[in-house]
Amino acid sequence: MSLSPTAQAAIILSTFVLPILAYVYLTKSQQQTNTAGPLPPATEIAALYIHPIKSCHGISVQSAKLLSTGLDLDRQWMWVTYPKYEFLTIRQNAKMTLIRPSYDGKTDTLTVTAPAPNSIDEKLEFSIPAHPSKEWLTENTEDHTAKIWSTTTSTHVYSTKMTAPFNEFFGKEVRLVYKSPVSNDPRPLVSNGAPNVLGRDASTCFPDLMPVLVGNQSSLDELNTRLQAAEDLTIDVRRFRPNILVKGDPNAPWDEDRWKKLKITPKSGASPIILDITQRCARCHVPNVHPDTAEEHKRQPWDTLMKYRRIDEGIKFKPCYGMLAVPKTVGEVKVGMKFEVMEVTDKHRYITGF
Repeated sequence: MSLSPTAQAAIILSTFVLPILAYVYLTKSQQQTNTAGPLPPATEIAALYIHPIKSCHGISVQSAKLLSTGLDLDRQWMWVTYPKYEFLTIRQNAKMTLIRPSYDGKTDTLTVTAPAPNSIDEKLEFSIPAHPSKEWLTENTEDHTAKIWSTTTSTHVYSTKMTAPFNEFFGKEVRLVYKSPVSNDPRPLVSNGAPNVLGRDASTCFPDLMPVLVGNQSSLDELNTRLQAAEDLTIDVRRFRPNILVKGDPNAPWDEDRWKKLKITPKSGASPIILDITQRCARCHVPNVHPDTAEEHKRQPWDTLMKYRRIDEGIKFKPCYGMLAVPKTVGEVKVGMKFEVMEVTDKHRYITGF
């Protein structure tokens, strides 16, 4: 039975024309709503850094385990005042960057050194397990809460038999505290990482806000061109204390401002690692401190950043460099791994959460 001309036209319309029209409509709709722009090209991880003790010297590594609380060994220890047990940072004492932790993978040991006061060649030193067992913690620490910003969290306090010589370094009595990434009393995220914003529960150890800070080398390069012109100065990314540094697109510095979801792809064929970007990282004067000498520049890079990087409507009185992230999945990350942006947004807005 032959079809009528009208039926034939209807079949042609439904088979060929309508799908094309639907595609055009959806494409236009996406272009109208996606004001954040296209996804950037893939890049790769250029460097990885861990900072075992908050505000102390960092360690460059070729690989690290990414846990739900951040990179393994990153900011799991913290110096606090005594007897108040309030956190100490470079903000109060730039010399803290002279405290150098080093990691021995063969013995799984963290050794902490610092220059001894009033001495040219002597140093303070103690060693502790990098992944202490419950039995070791029971024998060598005591439980006590510590305060970091507005949060009070449970910690293990190290015996003063190990740490007492550092009182002289700080010029006051201090304690070293530890928080395991696996804890019965996790430190919950606040600010843009709070459950009602992030959409799930997440925690960390002793970072200021979020478990991971991602930096972009192309943005640092652009900043350095300005610093070179203004002060004949270039700075190392270590001043910004990132965990993951990516190469980025040299033709699109600061493109990280719109990153929303990230994917790191292992070369081994293992499952990709996903991170959610929560917000831009608002900066204080810490990047003015040279990480190797503790010398603090009176102006830079703060002055230059303030001129053009006060870009977040939620915290206009501070400039931004780097993006704060929360792992959604975990695994091993390595220098050279493929780094992709899966989603972008123009809706980032910093929520004060300290």
